[in-house]
Amino acid sequence: MLSETAVFCSGARPAQWLQGSQGDFLQFRAFVKFTLQRSDGTARAGILETDHGSIQTPAFMPVGTQGSVKAIEQRELLEAGAEIVLGNTYHLYLRPGTEIMRAAGGVHKFIGWPGPILTDSGGYQVFSLNDLRDIDESGVTFRSHIDGSSHVFTPESVVNIQRHLGSDIMMVLDECAPFPCDAEYARRSNAMTIRWAERCKRAAEGSEPLYGHSQALFGIVQGSIFPEIRNRSAKDLVGIGFDGYAIGGLAVGEPPELMYSIVEVCEELLPRDKPRYLMGVGTPENLIEAIARGIDMFDCVLPTRNGRNANLFTRTGGINLRNSQFKTDFAPPDEKCPCYTCRNFSKAYLRHLFQVKEILGLQLATIHNLSFYLGLMREARKAIMENRFGSWRRETLAGLRTGSRNEL
Repeated sequence: MLSETAVFCSGARPAQWLQGSQGDFLQFRAFVKFTLQRSDGTARAGILETDHGSIQTPAFMPVGTQGSVKAIEQRELLEAGAEIVLGNTYHLYLRPGTEIMRAAGGVHKFIGWPGPILTDSGGYQVFSLNDLRDIDESGVTFRSHIDGSSHVFTPESVVNIQRHLGSDIMMVLDECAPFPCDAEYARRSNAMTIRWAERCKRAAEGSEPLYGHSQALFGIVQGSIFPEIRNRSAKDLVGIGFDGYAIGGLAVGEPPELMYSIVEVCEELLPRDKPRYLMGVGTPENLIEAIARGIDMFDCVLPTRNGRNANLFTRTGGINLRNSQFKTDFAPPDEKCPCYTCRNFSKAYLRHLFQVKEILGLQLATIHNLSFYLGLMREARKAIMENRFGSWRRETLAGLRTGSRNEL
């Protein structure tokens, strides 16, 4: 257990002094400051500070791929306790485009979000849109899923796009290897990802933020399900030096236990003094198990996507509001949940909204699901700070599994 607060500063370039109008140096600024407050076993609680605010970890980032978290307003995100949201470089590059972003003053002003923003590099689209792209050493050539137009993403251009977006945390360009793949493919793919990461680092070092706030750069560990390749990837990235480290290429079809074992491999090699981000994961159970293995940050579309499809997460498992059993169920979705939806509405009413295709149903379900995920992070953090994460983990997982009859 780590009992004393440890503070670490890092930057994509050497930390700077800011120069005032009279030439005097006003203050020290690092790109991010990560404070590891306490550990309970491998589980960690900390604070990640950016120029747009602090993020208490463990943290879940609602996914706002195109500058909007689907079916929920920014005001409601803040009310639910979101401290950081995620945007996507690929989608924001295509629409509205970097020129509009620059004219708006960056993504924060454009979407009206006051807190930190992390932007994925578009690497996942290299994976998910594999029929629309070609990969070589220089980067990725893809056809737009919107109009078929051709575009090229290189490590350098991805950093440049994220400079125009002005996100607080930028991600390097990477290739997410498919599952399953053979070891030789994973090895070649990871070697290229490492070379791209080096180029992203140089591009970040050779450029400046555009809107007066700092931008951190995270590396991404790849290597599919092969421990020795993951080991090499993590060591190489740490050697390059980044502000934080993500684990990518998981939750793409592999069994959960295999995902957890790969997280354990990476956790042992990643620096204790930097934030760790598990990309695209996952279910509530996945998040709890990953926190137990030393992960600090998460993102996933499940809470919003499931909400829009009438599937709610609760402390006793998932429920499908379209089931007829909820037609006369006037209890809230989760009696222990303090969110706006659970304080004011019943399962019967929510089911009715989905039956008659009212937009409000999507909104209320999304508010609940994101509140559930964000609340889960706060509970995990509190348990770590109080040195009782093990018992909290067991009790919470047992509760989530009791509602298997209503699984999503």
